[in-house]
Amino acid sequence: MAERRTALACLVPLLLVGAVFFYGFLLWTGWLSLTRSNLMPSQEFVGLAQYERLLADPRWQAALWNLLRFGAGFVVLPLLIGLGLALLLDQKLRGEGALRWIYLHPMALSMVVTGSAWRWLMDPEQGLAEGVRALGWTGFRWDWLAQEEMAVYALVVAAVWQISGFVMAVFLAGLRGIDESMLQAARLDGATGWRLLRRVILPQLGPSLFSALLVLLPAAIKTFDLVVVLTEGGPGQASELPAFYMFQMAFERSRLGLGAASAMVLVMMVLSIALPYAVLRSRRAAA
Repeated sequence: MAERRTALACLVPLLLVGAVFFYGFLLWTGWLSLTRSNLMPSQEFVGLAQYERLLADPRWQAALWNLLRFGAGFVVLPLLIGLGLALLLDQKLRGEGALRWIYLHPMALSMVVTGSAWRWLMDPEQGLAEGVRALGWTGFRWDWLAQEEMAVYALVVAAVWQISGFVMAVFLAGLRGIDESMLQAARLDGATGWRLLRRVILPQLGPSLFSALLVLLPAAIKTFDLVVVLTEGGPGQASELPAFYMFQMAFERSRLGLGAASAMVLVMMVLSIALPYAVLRSRRAAA
């Protein structure tokens, strides 16, 4: 009984602090999105006017389009690369531990470090472009950061480089969890190569795929620091994502209500991914 009281005494303050800083500020942000707040918070209620202004803003529409393009690359490419690397490592290669460390190493870096490194690598006058020109390909240029149509894909390259190792680890755990007797039975039935992968292995990786998506989709929606460091939303607003738009409206352009509205839209987008998963898990637990 004394141990239980001690545990509660330690947990309750943490839970209260977490409730205040998460749910409290979430509710406050929701209230600000319904007011005429600009430079400072206002108590003047305007209903859904900020949301109407947000949805009509061409800059917000462009940010959503950029998110769609960025999210597609950020989700699909790591899944393909991670699955390929996991299948490779599952062959019990010599030096697997070293290869796994190399693939996972980018995950140890923050997005700020990743963005700084790739900003130098993608610099048209130095980095990789300069190295290739030094090898004799004098006309080579890699100027995605300066091209409006390609800037968002520069974000994709850096983000995929960092997250693919994590997806590989998820799929590798799934591969190592497949019953070996099932694979042996499939081989005895004549399933080999692509047929074995498509009919037996991939269906068993459904939970791993779901876990990877549960991480990748919210991460794409919340991407902010990589944009700040790598492209600063430019050129123009060509690589601006919704999280960067929210920051600029709330803290740089003195449009606090509009920034709060965009923040609540982002919260709803993330919840639309997380809540179905939570409901599914609760139903399975009840069953």
